[in-house]
Amino acid sequence: MEKEENQKFENDVKKKNIDEKEELISDSHDQKSTEQDSVKEEVIEKTSEEKILELEDKLARTFAEMENQRRRFEKEKNEAFEYGGFTLAKESLNLIDNLERSKEILKNDDSLKNSEALIKILEHLDIIYKDLISIFSKNNIVPIESLEKKLDPNFHQAMMEVENDQKEPGTIIQEIQKGFTIKDRLLRPALVAVSRKTEKDKENEGNK
Repeated sequence: MEKEENQKFENDVKKKNIDEKEELISDSHDQKSTEQDSVKEEVIEKTSEEKILELEDKLARTFAEMENQRRRFEKEKNEAFEYGGFTLAKESLNLIDNLERSKEILKNDDSLKNSEALIKILEHLDIIYKDLISIFSKNNIVPIESLEKKLDPNFHQAMMEVENDQKEPGTIIQEIQKGFTIKDRLLRPALVAVSRKTEKDKENEGNK
C-alpha cells in the first residue's frame, strides 16, 4: 500500500513538472510572438511614415511644377499680347523702305528734275511717310537714332567704313536703311556707314 502511494506521489510530481515546463514553454512562445508582433508593427508604422513622406514630396514637386507651368503660361500670354504683331510690324517696314526708294528714284529722274509734278509727288510721299511713322509710333514702333551716333552693335549694323578725318572713328555718318525698335525689343537694326581714320592719320600715329 505504501509503495503504491509513493508511486502515485512520484507520478504527481512528474506530471506537475511536465505541466510547469509546458507552461514555461507556452509563456516563452507567447512572449516571442508578442515581441515579433511588436517588431512587425514598428516596421509597418515606419513604412507608413516613409510612404507619407514620399507622398508629401511628390505633392510638393507636383505643385512646384504646376506653378512653373502657370508662370510660363503667363509669360507666353504676356509676350503674345505685347509682341503678337512683331512679324506684321517687321514686314510693314517694307512700306517705309519702298517709299524712300521711290523718292530717291524720282529725284534722280532727269525728266522730272525741277518740275512742278516732282515737287507735288514728293510732297505726297512725305505725307504718307509721316503718316506711317505716326501709326508705327502709336504702336510703340519707333525709328532708331543713328546719324552722328557712335556705332552700337545692339542697334546698328555697319555695312561699310568711310575715311573721315573730321569724325571720331566708329561714328555713324550715313544711314543706308533705317532701323526700328518695338517697345524694348529690336525690330530691325539700322544699316549704316561709319567713319574710320584716314591713311594720313594712321601714318601720323605710326610716326609718334
